[in-house]
Amino acid sequence: MAGHSKWANIKHRKGRQDAARGKLFGKLAKAIEIAAREGGGNPEFNPTLATAVYKAKAASMPNDNIERAIKRGTGEVEGATYEEIWYEGYGPGGVALYVQILTDNRNRAASEVRATFTRNNGNLGEPGSVGYLFSQKGLVVASGSEDDILLTALDAGAEDVIDNEDGTFEIVTAPSDLGAVRVALEEAGIEVVSADITQRPSTWVPVAEADARKLLRLIDALDDLDDVQAVHANYDIDDEVMEKVMAEA
Repeated sequence: MAGHSKWANIKHRKGRQDAARGKLFGKLAKAIEIAAREGGGNPEFNPTLATAVYKAKAASMPNDNIERAIKRGTGEVEGATYEEIWYEGYGPGGVALYVQILTDNRNRAASEVRATFTRNNGNLGEPGSVGYLFSQKGLVVASGSEDDILLTALDAGAEDVIDNEDGTFEIVTAPSDLGAVRVALEEAGIEVVSADITQRPSTWVPVAEADARKLLRLIDALDDLDDVQAVHANYDIDDEVMEKVMAEA
């Protein structure tokens, strides 16, 4: 067990994305298409696709939508060609932002991301300016007995288990081990809240209340862009401050 939980700090973003179901489905479909295009259309042999499909099903995305997205990715049916782009910058309080884009129009994406940073007290940086602060990891959030989760996760290949102190635990894995760890937890009767491939920061930046408001507005504005797949950030907002800011939203 090591580290300090940031799960509570990102709950507001997950909630907003889940509420905007139509937009969320579009983003999930893009992720499925890219995964199928790069690794094939069989989730059994494509861990990235398996994770994308799991996320889509967890969000109640219809199976027909999932299957169409896979077929677009494998070229069985026509669809737009998406490319992945990463934008890097800083938000209020000196927080590093690492923004994943899946787009069929690079110029549109660049213009929208740049304008969103500018309007919301952020600074778009050069490639490489913050990417080195993040590493790709699998992240499972589970709820249940600490002993059961710890034993099951580590036996399945997890790298670390972090107590969120709210009844849930963050389980960090290598990206390739995410599926195996998730399945092991589910087979052990442990509730899996979420499972995803993410960019995990190596350092965290404490954020004061005044900057927290501005920062969350910037992150939400980026999340609202159709081409933005995910916004990764290394902020650490005190739980009391987070609750206060969210109550004002």
